[in-house]
Amino acid sequence: MIDVLWKLDGAGPTEVANEMDIPQSTAHIYLQTLQSTGYVVNASGTYELSHAFLSMGSRIKHRNKIYQVSQQPLQDLADETGELATIVIEEEGECVFLHNVSGEKSIELGLYAGLTTPLYSHAAGKAILSQLPLDRVNEIVDRQGLSPVTSETITDRETLLKELEMVRSDGYAVDWDQQIEGMGTIGVPIVVDDQVRGSISIACPTERVKDKSYRAKLLNKLRETNETITIKYQYGS
Repeated sequence: MIDVLWKLDGAGPTEVANEMDIPQSTAHIYLQTLQSTGYVVNASGTYELSHAFLSMGSRIKHRNKIYQVSQQPLQDLADETGELATIVIEEEGECVFLHNVSGEKSIELGLYAGLTTPLYSHAAGKAILSQLPLDRVNEIVDRQGLSPVTSETITDRETLLKELEMVRSDGYAVDWDQQIEGMGTIGVPIVVDDQVRGSISIACPTERVKDKSYRAKLLNKLRETNETITIKYQYGS
């Protein structure tokens, strides 16, 4: 129901019923129930999502320990590199953007907290996948599939698994044009007490990531930031 109202940018009971293939009376009951909780508002018969979701999302993010300990290190990373720095987590087999900070030369990608993307389609997600047990990776692939996001996205399971082995060995992931054409990403996993808590990454134009010297500088900064976040996570913020 929530997804339908988002997709339609507001709708009445008839539109919702048609979209969900349910009786109009049932759609009306659902909409009234959501309205009573404050998450939906009725604007002259058109039901729209309310800003209560914004408040709830913000509270959820601020309760996340990784977010709490990474705010300043991520800001420092963006300031020092001038690029877009992000932190993501895995939830229900998807990559969830928790926080991002733009540097002075970063590209605008329209990222926001709560945005979800496939884990397999960029370095930040693959950094997380590399730390998960094989059966968990296969479970995610079985459920989510490997649909192409761009022409460069990995869509073959064996190819993905081989890359994850390399990421696990190297300690970082890198890609370009797999999530967004023209964008490259380099990411490292955040591992605390043998548990992957998320990953931090830098996104920038493809040509900058392809430059080995520049990529090495970004990787060094990422590793320094990762160490800071890990220590703060273990011993307090």
